[in-house]
Amino acid sequence: MTRLNLMLLLAVMASAMYLVRTQYESRRLFTELDRAVAESRRLETEHQRLQVEKRAQATPLRVERLARDRLQMRTATPAITQYVTDNGDIVPPVAPPPPPAAPAAHPSGKRP
Repeated sequence: MTRLNLMLLLAVMASAMYLVRTQYESRRLFTELDRAVAESRRLETEHQRLQVEKRAQATPLRVERLARDRLQMRTATPAITQYVTDNGDIVPPVAPPPPPAAPAAHPSGKRP
């Protein structure tokens, strides 16, 4: 009988130790999961902030200003544009049309 009691006591002790170990492992994994979720939230916030910053940096007005200021670029006009044909010949630029003439004065001096 004592041998049976001793075996049952060992089985209960082993079961209790296994239960404690399992609970510890469960708490450790839960803490690790909580840290991972917090890191995920932090990274998502950082990603959204970077997306907003990227959109702010790529506005057409800012790109044009940087091109003009840092790269000394200018807007292409017909006067500075060179057209090239398929065989490599350069087509002369087209002269801009002359400004419209001022309206002729009415012979009576009054406007119509």
